Amino acid sequence: MPQVDLICKKIIARQYELSRHAMDQSILRDISMAELEQAVTDRCELIEDYPGDKYGPSCLLVGYTRSGRPLHMQCGYPDRTLIKVITLYEPDPGRWVGFKVRRDDSEVDR
Repeated sequence: MPQVDLICKKIIARQYELSRHAMDQSILRDISMAELEQAVTDRCELIEDYPGDKYGPSCLLVGYTRSGRPLHMQCGYPDRTLIKVITLYEPDPGRWVGFKVRRDDSEVDR
């Protein structure tokens, strides 16, 4: 199980790096690094865990910026000096219940 508090602390301390994909997505989706850091400051929660991910254990977190913008951040486990942010996006409310639970395909297609 990932140590969410440690992931958040490392991101706040700017001990993170973005994968190429996360960098591209942050530009395309207009997500600043300040927003990423804000999103892990207060109400950051684990919503999915991927211990068997092919590139190493990771997890999906949800957090909110100061303006209330929800962000999903897939991050590697905090066993490295720098946290790897694998992807970063604003979740589609049509695909997520409360930005925390995936809707099943039958609900999404309606």
